[in-house]
Amino acid sequence: MHLFSHSWTALRAAVAGLSDEDFARPSGCTGWLVQDLVCHLVIDAQDVLITLVTPADSEPTRDAVTYWEVAETPPTGDDPLDALTVRLAAAYQDPGLLKFHLDDVGSAAGRAAELADPKLRVGTRDQVLTVGDYLSVYVLEWTLHHLDLIAHLPDAADPPAEGLARTRELLERIAGASFPKSWSDRDALLVGTGRRAATDGERAELGDLAARLPLFLG
Repeated sequence: MHLFSHSWTALRAAVAGLSDEDFARPSGCTGWLVQDLVCHLVIDAQDVLITLVTPADSEPTRDAVTYWEVAETPPTGDDPLDALTVRLAAAYQDPGLLKFHLDDVGSAAGRAAELADPKLRVGTRDQVLTVGDYLSVYVLEWTLHHLDLIAHLPDAADPPAEGLARTRELLERIAGASFPKSWSDRDALLVGTGRRAATDGERAELGDLAARLPLFLG
């Protein structure tokens, strides 16, 4: 619960600190500008609110690791929902309105998470998870998107260190293998999810794991 709140607060603070010009810069998400990514975060916050008020009676079918589907190919930006996000982001026109909407809905999502019982079971994407596992899913989501947000903004703050460490742990469990201990959490996440290509030296360090990377999570 703490990591969800900490990661989400840091990401929203990073968005709040953007200049209007930053919204037109590319993000780390293929085909998306920063404004498109911020619009996606608004949709994510809405999903959190919806899921936390969608209780389920059945046993959990997924946890924070098995929730994720690993695709064989990277996203292209052509998915209908991705395309809708781009059009919706452009409709805001004023970056200040997009910031306001994220702060408004995002604050509500954060409060709802703090009030939720981590043992409660909730339904999302036709699956059932405990609230604790569901919020852990979003620690990974917030951390990776924080890295996407600042991909071309060198002066922006990094995600919280504990969020990076937890996300690395989850990604290693998804991969079924560990990244080299000498790697920083940030490098492990960027290379592991295809946000940065591994160097020849890094591929050698990865050994057999190199053939299974990157992991495209959805």
